[in-house]
Amino acid sequence: MDRIYFVLLFSLFSFLNWSCKESDIKTQKESKISSKDGLNWIDIEKASQISETNNKKKFLVDVYTDWCHWCKVMDKQTFTDPEVIKYLNENFYVVKFDAETQRTVNYKGKTYDWQSEGRNGVNALGIELLQGRLSYPSLVYLDEKLNSLAISPGFKKPEQLLAELRQLK
Repeated sequence: MDRIYFVLLFSLFSFLNWSCKESDIKTQKESKISSKDGLNWIDIEKASQISETNNKKKFLVDVYTDWCHWCKVMDKQTFTDPEVIKYLNENFYVVKFDAETQRTVNYKGKTYDWQSEGRNGVNALGIELLQGRLSYPSLVYLDEKLNSLAISPGFKKPEQLLAELRQLK
C-alpha cells in the first residue's frame, strides 16, 4: 500500500514539475519581445514605425533562430547583464528578429515573406539584414533611419558587446 502511495505521489509531483516547465517555456517565448526589468525589446515592425518619427537613437537588431544554441546563451548571459541592459536601454532601440519567421513582415514600406532556403527556410528580411550571410546569432546595427551601419556575427560576452556598442555610439 505504501508503495502505491509513493508511486502516485511521485507521479503527481512529476506531472506538476513538467506542467510548470511547459508554462515557463511558453512564458519565455511570449516575453521575448518585452521584458519588465530587462531590455525593452521591440519587434521589427515597431522599429520601422519609430524610424519615421523624430528618432534620436540607433537600433540594434538581434537576428536569431529558435534552434540556435549560442542565441540562447547570449539571451541568458549577455542580454541579462545589468550594464548591458542599462547601456542598451539608454542608447539603442533593441529589436528581436527571428530570421526563420514564416509570417509576412512589413518593414520600411516593403513586405518580406518566408523562403525555403537554408536549414529551416528564412524570411527575406533576414537575408536582407544579414546581407546574405546567414549566421546566428548576428547583431545588426542600424542608424536612426534604419540604414545599415554594421553586422556583427557570433556570440558576444557582456564586455565584448559593451566595447562594440561604445564604438558605434
